[in-house]
Amino acid sequence: MRTLFLIFFSFNALICLAQDDHQDYRRKTESFARIYDKEIRGDLASFSIGGIEESLGKSPLQKLTLSNYDSNSMQFTGNNFVVNIRTGKFDPSKHKFVYEAKFLVKIDNKPYYGNYGKVPRTTITEVTVISGKDTIHVPQTALFDLYNPVFNSLDAVYISSDKRKLYIYMLNKDDVGSYEVTWIIQDKAYLRRIVDLGFPNREERRSDRDRRTSTHITQ
Repeated sequence: MRTLFLIFFSFNALICLAQDDHQDYRRKTESFARIYDKEIRGDLASFSIGGIEESLGKSPLQKLTLSNYDSNSMQFTGNNFVVNIRTGKFDPSKHKFVYEAKFLVKIDNKPYYGNYGKVPRTTITEVTVISGKDTIHVPQTALFDLYNPVFNSLDAVYISSDKRKLYIYMLNKDDVGSYEVTWIIQDKAYLRRIVDLGFPNREERRSDRDRRTSTHITQ
C-alpha cells in the first residue's frame, strides 16, 4: 500500500528557502497543478509525488525495463523503445552567476533546480528516445536548468495505456529540497515537461515495493 499520507505531508512541508537576503525565483508554472489535460494528469498522478493527492484509485502504468546503468547514464528498453539519460560535469567557467548576498539564485540569468543556492556539480546532458528508425531528443530548453541529477531506484520510464505517450521520470534528491521532473514524449515528438519541488529529502521516499507493483515491459 502506498505511503500516501507520509508523502502527502512531506510534499507540502516546503523547505523555507526565502530568507531575508534572497528569494526563490523558481517558477511553479510547470508543476502538476498546472496540468489541465485530464488524461495526462491522470497518468502523472499514478506515479509522481506532485500528483499524490489524486493518486488513489489510479491504476499503475507499465514501465520500461532498466537495461543499463552506471554513474553517468541510465538506459530503459521495451516495446520497441530505447530511452537514454546521460549526465556530465558542470563547468562553472561557461556560466554567469547571480547572487543575493552569498546565495546563488540564478545561473545565466535563469532560476534553476538542484541544490538551490549553491554552484551545481553535475548537469543533465542528454535525454533521447529511440523508436525504430526515429530518434527523439528532449530539447536543451527542457534540460538546461536541471542540475545535480542523482540516479536512483525511483527513476523510471512509463508508457500510457494507449501506447502513444512515454513519461520519462526522474526524482533528484539534494540537501535543500528535492525536485522531480517528467518529460513527456507523444507520438514520437517531445511534448512538454513537468517539474515539482519543495519536498524534504528525508521524508520524500516512496517504498520501492509500491513502485515495483507497476508491470514491467520486457523486450
